Amino acid sequence: MRLDGRTALVTGASSGIGAETALGLARLGARVGLVGRDPGRTEASAARIRRETGGAADVFVADLSSQAEIRRLAGEVGASYPRLDILVNNAGAIFSERSPTVDGIERTWALDHLAYVLLTHELHAGLAPRARIVNLASAAHTRGRIDFDDLGGERRYAAMKAYAQAKLGNVLFTYALARRLAGSGITVNAVHPGVVASDFAKNTSGVLGFAWGLIRPFLISPEDGAKTSLHVATAPEVEGVSGRYFAKCRETPSSALSRDEALQERVWTLSRRQVGIEAEGV
Repeated sequence: MRLDGRTALVTGASSGIGAETALGLARLGARVGLVGRDPGRTEASAARIRRETGGAADVFVADLSSQAEIRRLAGEVGASYPRLDILVNNAGAIFSERSPTVDGIERTWALDHLAYVLLTHELHAGLAPRARIVNLASAAHTRGRIDFDDLGGERRYAAMKAYAQAKLGNVLFTYALARRLAGSGITVNAVHPGVVASDFAKNTSGVLGFAWGLIRPFLISPEDGAKTSLHVATAPEVEGVSGRYFAKCRETPSSALSRDEALQERVWTLSRRQVGIEAEGV
């Protein structure tokens, strides 16, 4: 599907899956906004898009682990794009050590999950009538549990446990949001990109960092990792499809736990409270 005249925003677009997703959208004619924490790397990614496609690529710099930064970003995006047709919540990382953010929230949960919730909320009013929201989850969500008694890992922190919990949060959020968007024309879906050779685990050390280094040569490329995100964001056959989970460009069942509607609503309410959203709705 050509995207001429449409606008898209991709978070975590300075490298890896996000950069390839932004490039793919630009190749289809979209004006693309790239969000990254590092100004130089994000601008380099945008320059590549301009060079290879001749299209427009805008740079937005923000640390998405900070709620104030997300709100500032949303204001800048809204001022630049009167209408947003595609939002790809892609930014994420895994951290070998527990580290609270400026908001006092465990960093994995803040960046990999709450950033999706808050940025989507802040941009909702500017979404086009048939906009598509794509949330980057992971097959790791199947191993995730929401530990309401130790959500931030203060008593016991493990990198993969925190990551799987956040990715489960993504899928739960996607389903809860889809119910609230029903009838609006706006769709939201979650995707598993595959296990990609990217900078995803650059913040890890010890056994996890060593293991990632060993398997990295055998992982799929960022370009292949972006295919499912691009499919869900642009494919004509996904028009109107919402509240689903995709892998390898096909709809596939997510975990049984992720389909628990009561859990979806509990995490929805908790997440909005953590980012200071008091109003009902989206």
